[in-house]
Amino acid sequence: MNIHNAQITVSAVKPTQYPKTGVPEFAFVGRSNVGKSSLINKILNRKSLARVSSTPGKTITINFYDIDETIFLVDLPGYGYAKRSQNEIREWGDMIESYLSQRPQLKQIFLLVDARHIPTKDDMMMLEWIRTVRPDDSVIAIATKTDKLKKSEREDNLNRIYEKLELTEDDILVPFSTKGDEGKNTVWDMINMILAG
Repeated sequence: MNIHNAQITVSAVKPTQYPKTGVPEFAFVGRSNVGKSSLINKILNRKSLARVSSTPGKTITINFYDIDETIFLVDLPGYGYAKRSQNEIREWGDMIESYLSQRPQLKQIFLLVDARHIPTKDDMMMLEWIRTVRPDDSVIAIATKTDKLKKSEREDNLNRIYEKLELTEDDILVPFSTKGDEGKNTVWDMINMILAG
């Protein structure tokens, strides 16, 4: 995909702050430090448009990235980071749930999991929630950080993730690395396919 202009439009904490344009949105959700911001930078061919932090749980807003005024990529706060108060965790959970369940412009949720590990309890809860609120959608899971796997580990890890998530033949697991181009074109293919209906 040829991208001419990509920019962050708003960092929102409530629906009144969301963009009013009505263009299709594609959301990326996953646990803290799974690589959502890095993935967004990679597929947009930008180095630092989405802010990448070495501190898990740093993203506490819903960040909307305008791509050529045709779509938004939406970076959601990561879940599963323990060093936050219960009140903060609850507020973030409400914010994410409100966006994912009530936003009419949302066309697809991409669930990011770490390719090095079996999906966590939080990952499984998020997947179950996605299947409940968007039962007509195929699940698209992205296994990040594949470059950190040894060649001998790769196939087994991906198979275990596929099985743990209980993906069906209608669902997709995309291996992804920011070190090369693995998965980058596949993510765009998925977005374009969904846009085309």
